[in-house]
Amino acid sequence: MTPIRVLVAEDHALVREGICALVERIDGFEVVAEAGDGLEALRLIKEHRPQIVLLDLTMPLNGFEVLDRTVEGFPNVSVIVLTVHKAEEYAIRALSMGAMGYLPKSAVSAELELAIRTVARGEKYFSPEISRKTSLERAKDVAEERSPIAELTPRQHEVLRLIAERQSTKDIAGRLKISVKTVESHRAQLMERLSIYDVAGLVRYAIKLGIVRIEE
Repeated sequence: MTPIRVLVAEDHALVREGICALVERIDGFEVVAEAGDGLEALRLIKEHRPQIVLLDLTMPLNGFEVLDRTVEGFPNVSVIVLTVHKAEEYAIRALSMGAMGYLPKSAVSAELELAIRTVARGEKYFSPEISRKTSLERAKDVAEERSPIAELTPRQHEVLRLIAERQSTKDIAGRLKISVKTVESHRAQLMERLSIYDVAGLVRYAIKLGIVRIEE
């Protein structure tokens, strides 16, 4: 029986190696490629055509953008989001964008196997830890009631993350290779959509959602 092909996209090498090792131990599945950033993930998805992608959200090239491009460009590829983010908004957005699974990195290896096998059967899998916090019925009907974070474009999400990391407008522009004026426009749109009208408020919001981590 031909093994089901899995691609692992995770920017931390040790974490990626651990996930790959766990997948390789699951009977009937094999890791065909590993990606350390979003652009590499998209390239390898096109090259290897895996059936399942395990996708980290916090990578160079936002994970949501990788999810969006994968769902649009490779409809036969099922994406399981594997992330530290447990906020309701993330789970809702991932489901609304076409993710087949959502699993916190705190999950045990047995749950990872369960998620992969469930998605391989064509069914959705959301960790009970996430489901307890998130109304999946509400998530399935996000067209009627979308959370503010779910309305952000991948670029706006990236700008929000960089703002929360206390980077200056000039630094953000240089990092994203866009103009200072474009960064200011994105910031204004963020404030309008989130109804937050100062940078400190944006930082607090990003920390609350786990978009950035507070250093110990």
